[in-house]
This record gives sequence, C-alpha cells and structure tokens, in this order.
Amino acid sequence: MKIAIIVLNYNGLENTIDCLNSLKKIETDDHIVEITVVDNNSQDGSQDALSKLKDIHLIPNSQNLGYSGGNNTGISDALKRKADLILILNNDTIVDKEILIHLVKKTKSADIISPKIYFNPGFEFHKERYQKSELGRVIWYAGGKIDWENIIGNHIGVDEIDRGQFNKSAEVDFATGAAMFVERGVFEKIGLFDEKYFLYLEDMDFCVRAKKAGFKIMYEPKAIIWHKNAQSVQGSGSSLQDYFITRNRLLFAFKFAKLRTKVAVLRQNLVHFNNPTKRKALLDLISFRLGAGTYF
Repeated sequence: MKIAIIVLNYNGLENTIDCLNSLKKIETDDHIVEITVVDNNSQDGSQDALSKLKDIHLIPNSQNLGYSGGNNTGISDALKRKADLILILNNDTIVDKEILIHLVKKTKSADIISPKIYFNPGFEFHKERYQKSELGRVIWYAGGKIDWENIIGNHIGVDEIDRGQFNKSAEVDFATGAAMFVERGVFEKIGLFDEKYFLYLEDMDFCVRAKKAGFKIMYEPKAIIWHKNAQSVQGSGSSLQDYFITRNRLLFAFKFAKLRTKVAVLRQNLVHFNNPTKRKALLDLISFRLGAGTYF
C-alpha cells in the first residue's frame, strides 16, 4: 500500500523541519511512504533550505494558495503518483512514531480519520491552568462536532487533561485538517478542498460533502500527534484568523445551513460591522471576493 504524507509550508521553516524530523521516526509497517512538502511561495528561504533535504518531494508553488489550494497541489500530485492513502498534516505538528500503523488499521472501518491531538507543551490556550507534569497531555482535538445553529466546528475534549476519557474510537462530524487521513476514493468521488475558503473551515466543508456522499469519518485515539496551535496564522486570535473565520462561517452557512441559520449568522456579523477586519470579511463575501480575498 502506498501512503502519501503532505506537509504544507508557508514561511514556517523551523516548524516544518521539526515536523519532518518526527516523520523520519515513524513506523511504516512495510508500506511505501512518500513525504511531500508543498511550499506556498515562502519568503523566508524555505524553498532553498527544503530543496536540500533528502527523502522528501518538494513542490514549490509560485504564489500563496492558502491551506486549501496548497494542499490541493499536494493531493493532486499524490493521486497522480498512485497513492492509496493520503495524510494531510499541518507543518506545526509532531507525530508519534506509531501514527501510521493505527491510522491504516482504522481504514477497515472508516474512510477519513483524524488522530488524538494534544497541544504541544507550551502552546495551550490556558497555560496557567496546568501543572508541568500535565503538559503534552492537554487535548486539542478528540473528535469534531459541528454546531449547526452557530456554524462552529467544536473540538471534543479541548483544554481537558487526558485521563483516558477519550480512548474510544468514535464516528465524528468532521476530521480536523491539522491531521486528516483520507482514502483516495474520497477525493475521486467528491473532489478536493474548496479553494474559495483559502484558510479555515475547508476541512468541515470537505467532511460534510464526504458524509453526503456516504463516507464514514472517525476519530482514532491510538494515533497521536502534538500541535503547536495556530503557528501558521500568526497565533490564535490574530486578525488573519478573524478575517477568514468570519468570512468562511458565512460561506459555509450559505452552502449547507438552514435558511434561519443563514440569517442568524449574517446578523451576528452585522452587529460587528464597525470592526474593520470583520467588515472587510463580510464585504468580501457579498462581493464574491473569495479565496485569498482582499486580506493580502
């Protein structure tokens, strides 16, 4: 079986190197594993440095295509190279060496799988809440549930210390794009990520389309990674994050939600129209300036 691992880099060379170093240690169980790094036109010397690394396939994009477009570049390449399974992985993650063994086993009962994800030590939302001995065991993702009334993707277990309460595999609403293991047949049937999102909620969109097509999405706790939260978007709560989440919640709602939810989400954003970032996001949506929009 051939497995492609896709790591997207954008001005994040140090994180990407850390991620790749952890991938060097993974147990492959005799599967063929190819690691592809897609560089989204970084300006920090990433392409030159990455081109010198052995055992990776580097794809340099000529412009920043965002999470959706950048990963689509890698997915398309992996499909052409006859990959049976594709692991889409954030560059700000560190993987457990047995991750592939557990993810591959889960493909017997699921088509899209995400692992248990901890905050990397020191990157928790509430750093003051935890003892030193608890770091590395604080949950970032133990499954995904969509709040359809408010169009929010909730991470099950977020901020909780892992005491074994999320040790059962379960079917979920969405797999997180931070670490998403997908069988090639899913892409062949429903297509790739919707590039109108550029960044944020494209994973939820993809999973909703997959479920509508009859595919099963699971959380697998035996597979584990650690996440340096929001390192690719200037940190949690940044204006970049605010812009794309604001715009893309509306985009997602208009595609999939009930009429009353569409209206409610629109009203929520109109209340914050004086906020320049949210105003720009709303105006870009209604004028169909999607993808990168006018943020860059």
